[in-house]
Amino acid sequence: MSRNLAKLPSNDEVSVTVLVSVGQHPVTGRLRRADQDARALEMAMGLSDAEPRVIYAGPLNDSIEPALRGYLGMGVSELKVLRQSEQNDIVPALSAFLNATPSSVILCGSRAELGESSGLVPYQLADALGYTLVANVAVIEKVAASQAVVLQALPRGQRRRIEVALPAILAVDSASPVARQSAYAKATRGFINCVVSDTEEKDATNEWHYAPARKRPKRLKIIKATSARDRFKAAAAKAEGAGGQVLTSVTAEEGAAAILKVLKEEGVLKT
Repeated sequence: MSRNLAKLPSNDEVSVTVLVSVGQHPVTGRLRRADQDARALEMAMGLSDAEPRVIYAGPLNDSIEPALRGYLGMGVSELKVLRQSEQNDIVPALSAFLNATPSSVILCGSRAELGESSGLVPYQLADALGYTLVANVAVIEKVAASQAVVLQALPRGQRRRIEVALPAILAVDSASPVARQSAYAKATRGFINCVVSDTEEKDATNEWHYAPARKRPKRLKIIKATSARDRFKAAAAKAEGAGGQVLTSVTAEEGAAAILKVLKEEGVLKT
């Protein structure tokens, strides 16, 4: 399938954009900055001396604005808003804006804390723009004009180093460094600027299909480790486990049979 790639800036400077959303405190339910999006902004602010561009797409009202100012309180001077209705699909508006004003690196959280929280927006946006996508990014080690080196968070605290060609969308994981606190003075001094979007709003709920809920399958246990000590404990626990098997040079049928066996033993699949 052919795609129209957005043209990057001609100079060697790497432009960075951060996509943010409104989060919700897990205990109080109070609207706040989203944790993973704040981590993405923290990561972006450490890439260069230039201030990253921060974009929010969605509804804007008196209850949402204080939550968005939490990002301004981290030290950025401006937050651009692509104002959309609550039921509208934000991907067309974001893709149109980013295609017109592209960036080398686009950072965002892996999953929103409100709304559908499907985690599909980074994937849909990468497909619309033709950008490379890396999920579960824990650390950005290096960014050059045409390439970035990142560490991807894997289960049991493991890390994988990936060289990715730019432009790229990097979805930040909770294993990334914690974002700095938001300063009230900076939050009040920052500007929230609404950008006029030419894309036609479309109620995404009209295309949804509803069905009775059913019991979800059992999930495999995934250990999230943020510190070196936790990663060592997770790796040691994996090494001490019995019954493991390393498959090399096997056929696709043999590999599939081994995976099915593990899923049945873990109770994910019922016989």
